[in-house]
Amino acid sequence: MQSQNEYIGDDKFKKFLAHYKCETPLNVVKMRFAGAICSPNENLRPTDVISSFFENGQGPRLETKGEAELFFKFFMGLWDEMFALIGFNKLKLPKETSKDVAEVALHRYAALEDGFLEGFWGGLENLNIPTYLAEVLDSLSELAEVYQIIARRAQKGENGETLRQVLKNADEMSQKTLSFIVENFAISKIRSIH
Repeated sequence: MQSQNEYIGDDKFKKFLAHYKCETPLNVVKMRFAGAICSPNENLRPTDVISSFFENGQGPRLETKGEAELFFKFFMGLWDEMFALIGFNKLKLPKETSKDVAEVALHRYAALEDGFLEGFWGGLENLNIPTYLAEVLDSLSELAEVYQIIARRAQKGENGETLRQVLKNADEMSQKTLSFIVENFAISKIRSIH
């Protein structure tokens, strides 16, 4: 499916978020979109997810029709980008440029817990999902907690090389879990839409 909206790229999108005083980091935005795309919640719309990026669900005041169209075009470009990645099972954990183990671990936690899982649940407490999927989502949440533990230990000055290896292992497990969710649940959902 050819997208009508093109993603403007990470650097420009970060500036776009800053312009609208969106405090949700790009890695969380991407992963929340990914979770929402994978979600079985049929009532979850992209606009609902967009509003969740802003404090109290209050998006910015858009002054003109043109500004509103551009605002949603930029967000929908990223949505379409994430949709395509999921459709081809190419969803990846966001890349990190930092060498600081604690910082990377906290970004990973946010990408999984505040991003993917928050997007998947879409503000609901319960979803009608297969038991295996509930268990896989629980394991993803547990992996997110591992990242918090890594960050705490790094902040206390524990052995950096050991923590880097634990971080690498957690990344591999997280990536496999995301790929499993996409392959065994999301792709069939996406195909049923078309």
